[in-house]
Amino acid sequence: MRLVTYRTGADGEGRLGAVENGQVIDVARLGTVVGEPLPATMLELIDMGPDALAALSRALETTGRDRPAGLAMPEENVRLLAPIPRPRKNIFGIGLNYVEHVAESAKSLDTSADLPKQPVVFSKPPTAVIATGEGIQHNAAMTQQLDWEVELAVIIGKRATRIAKEDAMGHVFGYSVINDVSARDNRRAGQWIFSKGQDTFCPFGPAIVTADEVPDPHDLTLWLTKNGVEKQRSNTRFLLFDIPTLISDISTGITLEPGDIIATGTPSGVGAGRDPQEWMWPGDVIECGVDGIGVLRNPVVKIGN
Repeated sequence: MRLVTYRTGADGEGRLGAVENGQVIDVARLGTVVGEPLPATMLELIDMGPDALAALSRALETTGRDRPAGLAMPEENVRLLAPIPRPRKNIFGIGLNYVEHVAESAKSLDTSADLPKQPVVFSKPPTAVIATGEGIQHNAAMTQQLDWEVELAVIIGKRATRIAKEDAMGHVFGYSVINDVSARDNRRAGQWIFSKGQDTFCPFGPAIVTADEVPDPHDLTLWLTKNGVEKQRSNTRFLLFDIPTLISDISTGITLEPGDIIATGTPSGVGAGRDPQEWMWPGDVIECGVDGIGVLRNPVVKIGN
């Protein structure tokens, strides 16, 4: 199932929608039609667990093409927000999780050339999240090294504390796309959160695809273009630490809760690793895609003097 958060008016609240054949079906209104209490937001749906997802699936199947006017709208007629517009907690970021990116980072960012023995975990605050179509802010007074990173995002569906790897995938609700925007010249004594956590530095979306629709999340092509020119292309099969390992590792000391988000790391091809180095500037347009999940498209916009 493909799920979005959308609105139809400039100031309207975000609502949960299910996407079928280019149409966005309002989930809460669908529930009213079928007499089923379905949620109005993505977090409510995740919180309600598998039974709510099954009820939504039944409602979509029952109504089929016979849906009241106004229940479904063409996708191009709605504004997509980030699937979870305001996450409850920081997004968990994973650094150095593709072998070739470890190598390019060692050459350009003073990180170790040795492969990490454990996942490298950092975070991005909820205020960094923006939707597809929104602007990535470039403040020249703060950074001259604004960089891109396409990543597969994992959305947690069930509370996880000290979870074994073999049980970890049962805690996944679905998948999305994140651009882990990074101001490379804003690292502070090796700490990454200010470099990666500034406002607009987490484009996220355009949708969440539920786990049952993704047969193998470790065989997904991911790619990024800048102004139509490809900069990154790889496959999640090359993750150094796979999704079960990440969930298990984080949950050893930090409880993962429904709606939590893990950005699983980026492959090689970032701007810092290029020769000469290449950065994002106002006027650029960045597209990030994960096959079968979706495409994020964000312009870079100037702020400040």
